[in-house]
Amino acid sequence: MLVAFSVAPLGAGESVTAAVADAVRIVRESGLPNRTDAMFTTLEGEWDEVMDVVKRATEAVGRHGHRVSLVLKADIRPGRSGELTGKVERVEAALSDG
Repeated sequence: MLVAFSVAPLGAGESVTAAVADAVRIVRESGLPNRTDAMFTTLEGEWDEVMDVVKRATEAVGRHGHRVSLVLKADIRPGRSGELTGKVERVEAALSDG
């Protein structure tokens, strides 16, 4: 499965950089394939392992404020892997084909 999520503390001031860095550090240390962009971090793996990482990242962000906002989107496709890059590669190929 692919999970794209965004997590941020509420009530912690305007900048959430340190909190987001704590969350991304947990994602990267998980060893799961992942990508972070300006809005979301996406990771790929099995249900239990992905949700464990999301939970730990959310808990880390929670230490920066008294409330946490979590936005999560999942693409659950059993039997598939490599979709973190595969989906993008298929779109790029379609664009190249004109």
